[in-house]
This record gives sequence, structure tokens and C-alpha cells, in this order.
Amino acid sequence: MAEIQKSDEEMPRVINFMASVLERVAETNDLNGRYSAQKISIFDGLTRPTISVQSYLERIFKYANCSPSCFIVAYIYLDRFSQMQPLLPINSFNVHRLLITSVLVSAKFMDDIFYNNGYYGKVGGISTREMNLLEVDFLFGIGFQLNVTPTTFHTYCSYLHTEMLMLEIPMPLKIVNQQCWVNDDESSTHELDVSQIIQKLLD
Repeated sequence: MAEIQKSDEEMPRVINFMASVLERVAETNDLNGRYSAQKISIFDGLTRPTISVQSYLERIFKYANCSPSCFIVAYIYLDRFSQMQPLLPINSFNVHRLLITSVLVSAKFMDDIFYNNGYYGKVGGISTREMNLLEVDFLFGIGFQLNVTPTTFHTYCSYLHTEMLMLEIPMPLKIVNQQCWVNDDESSTHELDVSQIIQKLLD
């Protein structure tokens, strides 16, 4: 498949905010001994990638050609991974691989048309074989809990919107109470108009 590049003008706000959150999470966990990785995983690189999280995420957005909603779902998956794999905190050595993998899994689950693992590997700067292994490991890491209900999606959108308005440093991932995805059948109310929030994030 030929690469389809999106212009910078089409970059939705959620891309910049996700990058900011993940960079801060990685930096915090790098400095905080309590969040030091207690075991090595396939997501850990031997050295820190030279490309920033911001530039890496922008590259994924430009070339992966998945819907903006996929990035919110990928963010939800990263949060689930963080909660279910406490011995593998997100840091500067693994954040890039976790990011490309979460977007890949999200695109496959959310979009009708998506690129294959080989293409994502090229976008992410890794081999097809490694991309395959990362995908499998990530799926097991989140217990194959891929379903994201409208309630969960809206809850995360509300959180992201609030954080963007307040410009506060977020907590290391565990951003939304686990109940928002464990009890997906429960309904929730939101003070803000959800459709407007989502539109602001994806514009």
C-alpha cells in the first residue's frame, strides 16, 4: 500500500495532548524509583529512542491513516495495560513500542480498513516480526479486553478535555477509575455535552 500522509493542519488536538501526557508519564517513571521496571519486556529498548514521543505520535497519525477516534481508544488500551501490568511501567525505554502497538490494535478493532503489521512496522521503525510479537504481547497484557463502550469512550474524552482545559500534569497513567472499563454496562452522566467534547478533541 502506498503511504498516505496527512498534513499538519489536520492534526487533531488529542494527538498533541496524548504526546504531552505520555512524555510526562515516561519522564516521571524514569525519575521515580518506585516505578522502575521490575522485569524486562519485549517493549523495552536497549536505549532511549532519539525521536520524541510527540514526533513519533505525529508520524503515526500522518502515515497510519486511522481514524482520530483510534487514538483515544489506543489511550484507553494503554491505561488498561498500565493497570494490569504494574511491573511494566511506561517509561522512555518502552513508550514508543507501546504507542505504535496500541494504535495498531485499536485500528484493527475500530476501523473497517487498516494497514497490516508490516506497514505499521515501517511507520514505527521496527521489523514486521517484532511488530507481530509486540501485538501478541500487548493483547495478553490487556487480557484481550478490547471492547470500549460508548460510556467508557465518553469518560476518557471528558477526562482528556478537562485536562486540556486545566493544563495540569496528569497522574501516571491510571487516569480514570478502573470502574469505567470494568463495569462497562453501567451508565454515567456528564455535565458537559459529550458530542461537543469529542468534537473538540478530534478537530
